[in-house]
Amino acid sequence: AIDCGAIGAFHMLAQKTGLIEAIDEKVEVLKNHAPYHESDHILNLAYNTLTGGTCLDDIELRRNDATYMDALGAERIPDPTTAGDFTRRFGEADVTALMEATNSVRPKLWKRGLSKRERREAVIDVDGTVAPTTGECKEGMEYSYTGVWGYHPLLVSLANTQEALYLVNRPGNRPSHEGAVEWMDRAAALTLESFASVCFRGDTDFSLTGEFDGWTDRGIKFVFGMDARSILVE
Repeated sequence: AIDCGAIGAFHMLAQKTGLIEAIDEKVEVLKNHAPYHESDHILNLAYNTLTGGTCLDDIELRRNDATYMDALGAERIPDPTTAGDFTRRFGEADVTALMEATNSVRPKLWKRGLSKRERREAVIDVDGTVAPTTGECKEGMEYSYTGVWGYHPLLVSLANTQEALYLVNRPGNRPSHEGAVEWMDRAAALTLESFASVCFRGDTDFSLTGEFDGWTDRGIKFVFGMDARSILVE
């Protein structure tokens, strides 16, 4: 018996979509690969969360579960100490490389899983979300406009499929739109590999008027809120 029966399906999905190969190709953290590759560590951490783990130590429970190991077809997986060492080496550039590795397999899945009608327009949602933390000395945490300590990550997602394309962490005191243009443009380039057109969607913070002409020239549509300032109303 196993209390996370879908783990085999998750792992099969990673194998058949080419995600494992994409991670090993784009993410370079380890100097040698004996016995683990970057994908082994990353999937080990992801599967720990998917199966209910809340900390690295929970990996120890899984690596001693014969049924779990059979579901992955693995003889061994990284232990908590090794996983912790990997996360400490994992820098900001590696996070970006991992997101790009994941995104590199999406276009062929969209073409395979969505009809031409469903791929007429990619609706890309962009927003900031306050993420509180109980930590007291975490790097980058700040006091947010909602009155809590934490972070203010930028989330760029594809509304058509509810997939998070990019998640960019920022201190809690940063404005929602800060740095958004780069990631919105990346998302547009990614989705245009499979979709006929792109439409950005967001609240008033993302009415970045300096970008409107450029997006229009590229054929990108957008729907943003606008602050009802007196001059605009008039």
